[in-house]
Amino acid sequence: MIEDLVIYVDIDETICQSPEDRDYEKAVPIKKNIDKINSLYYTNTIVYWTARGTGSGIDWREVTERQFEEWGVLYHDLKFGKPIYDLFIDDKNISSDAFFKEQE
Repeated sequence: MIEDLVIYVDIDETICQSPEDRDYEKAVPIKKNIDKINSLYYTNTIVYWTARGTGSGIDWREVTERQFEEWGVLYHDLKFGKPIYDLFIDDKNISSDAFFKEQE
């Protein structure tokens, strides 16, 4: 079991599907992924880190916090300002596809 970790989780295309035009108001939750991350909440620190608004300068905090409440997302912190990138190389990284497949 995963315990006593600080776990950073992306939002879009990880716990929800977002439209190509990045109107995050229209994002649709992926309930099974939310449930899997929520299962880690009580034994770990869950931090959602998003690039929402990084490129556009739009403040998506209110929308995101409302979505989290509606979707039942448990978290300890929500951070914005994640860089926009195409490839992230890190020694402690796992793709969301691999993580959720591993947890089945």
